[in-house]
Amino acid sequence: MDRKPSVVPFLLIAFTFFLSLTPSLPALLPKSQTLILNRLPSPPQSLSWTDADDESQPLASIAVGDLESPDSAAAASSSSIFSVQLHHVDALSSNRTPQELFGSRLLRDASRVESIQSAVSAAAGGRGGAGAGFSSSVISGLAQGSGEYFTRLGVGTPPKNVYMVLDTGSDVVWLQCAPCKKCYSQADPVFDPRRSSSYSRIPCDAPLCRRLDSPGCNSGNQTCLYQVSYGDGSFTYGDFSTETLTFRRTRVPRVAVGCGHDNEGLFVGAAGLMGLGRGKLSFPSQTGQRFNRKFSYCLVDRSASSKPSSMMFGDRAVSRTARFTPLVSNPSLDTFYYVELLGISVGGTRVPGIRAELFKLDPAGNGGVIVDSGTSVTRLTRPAYVSLRDAFRVGAVTLKRAPDFSLFDTCFDLSGKTEVKVPTLVLHFRGADVSLPAANYLVPVDTAGTFCFAFAGTMGGLSIIGNIQQQGFRVVFDLAGSRIGFAPRGCV
Repeated sequence: MDRKPSVVPFLLIAFTFFLSLTPSLPALLPKSQTLILNRLPSPPQSLSWTDADDESQPLASIAVGDLESPDSAAAASSSSIFSVQLHHVDALSSNRTPQELFGSRLLRDASRVESIQSAVSAAAGGRGGAGAGFSSSVISGLAQGSGEYFTRLGVGTPPKNVYMVLDTGSDVVWLQCAPCKKCYSQADPVFDPRRSSSYSRIPCDAPLCRRLDSPGCNSGNQTCLYQVSYGDGSFTYGDFSTETLTFRRTRVPRVAVGCGHDNEGLFVGAAGLMGLGRGKLSFPSQTGQRFNRKFSYCLVDRSASSKPSSMMFGDRAVSRTARFTPLVSNPSLDTFYYVELLGISVGGTRVPGIRAELFKLDPAGNGGVIVDSGTSVTRLTRPAYVSLRDAFRVGAVTLKRAPDFSLFDTCFDLSGKTEVKVPTLVLHFRGADVSLPAANYLVPVDTAGTFCFAFAGTMGGLSIIGNIQQQGFRVVFDLAGSRIGFAPRGCV
């Protein structure tokens, strides 16, 4: 009796062929992960800066070329590299309790978000022009502050070490200068350009002066004047000049710097601000030819580590493990780093109510998503936030709820516990799925064991990825490749 041919081999061959034609499916996302419960971080009693004041080491000079003529910088051979330590601005307030510092951080955060939204709305509406000298107030310890991380660098020749806030939401580099018409209190002596051999004022007719949004001119000596105004009414005004900046033992000459003789408003602590935005006068743009327009930072979770955060410039700033998403341009405003957010998963499942349309940047410059170093808590447009929050509440139903805290409406009483299971959370950018550690979205808010879901909603169309969600990742800004990358466990 003849046996009928088996259909099993045929089915196996057909299934294998089908798989070869089908795009690879993403691995199943885990539904939960463990959160180790750490306390609110306390500020360090003292700050240490590796190589910051080591005069025994020789200076390495980086010729960035004539900033008026980018082609001369392009002639430089290979990309230079350097790195600096970063500290959170709370380190300048060692006499305050962790809970007081966290409360101040949330107040600063609300002010910054409001200022960013105002700047975007003004640019989209054609009021004030692109950038319009925007930033919010700069320094720690006040209700209206911007730039959560600072470094220590040398200004001038010989270099005088000062604290400078670093901010991806600003462009102009500036610091207080003597003689002061009005200067706020800062930790170090005010920089005096008359004692620097590398200081040089910029002529009014120079291309660098024309790159300012609203340049002025000193009629007496025909040198360029700058003014940067902030959303809270504070401002800095003075001479627009070039000067040498020294990062640890690396010297970067001829950086365009605002030398502020009149600095009024809510500024306290650091000497000034280093703009790291996408605008043409930011530090990465000015030195981009030499550093191949690449930089990255890694912000540590201060509740779990005493190790300082860090920032790196040059080709080595690009981590090999980073997952990249393309940068998107806002035609009305060139300062901010826009990306495409397509969706969010909670507990291994895409949240149905969070669609890519909620995060679209329209042709007028409204909406969109930016990655920002100076905003702490991620803000999502209100419909997306409500869907995310509700999905997280369902996944965390076994955790004991606590009253709302400040801007947080989803909090839990985890007192007496050392760890808990929480739903996973993944941000789906175009081309990059970023799985967040549990400590990046459930954070301590007091000393009594209250933890809150560290996202918030906004009534505007703009969404902002904040630095709490960026903790532990090396965030790579590859401007040459027009992309941003996220490398997990990047602070090692």
